[in-house]
Amino acid sequence: MTDGQPNPPTQLPGDEKPVEEMTVGELVFEVSDRASILIREEIELAKTEVTEKVNSLLRGSVTALVAGVFVLLALMLAMHGFAWMLNDLVFDNFWAGFFVEAAIFLLIAAGAGFYAYRTFKRSAPPTPDMAIEEAKEIKAAFDGGEDS
Repeated sequence: MTDGQPNPPTQLPGDEKPVEEMTVGELVFEVSDRASILIREEIELAKTEVTEKVNSLLRGSVTALVAGVFVLLALMLAMHGFAWMLNDLVFDNFWAGFFVEAAIFLLIAAGAGFYAYRTFKRSAPPTPDMAIEEAKEIKAAFDGGEDS
């Protein structure tokens, strides 16, 4: 301090002795202990982050599955009605409308499958972004701000 009084000895939280009174071995042990605690906490953060992302994807998938079941049921009724309408308006044979409709739906399914393939290929896996960023900051702090 500038008023002539000596600085109080710095003491690490939870320690009995001030830092100035600790031996080099005790300081090394303290640093390694705190580093291992920090690494464990970073791993916990990464696990939590990935779990949250997976849970979010799971909720979305289940909702999409339920919606898909109802769409499938409605589509079956609509397909049946469309096939009979084709038979009444265009064809003389009752089976022709069902085959034309099947061909149309196979084309739609191929387009949807291609779109799904491209979407899954483009999507990113669930990564622990916050934990990675925190680890980079910690590494930069230990390196003294130098980029390596």
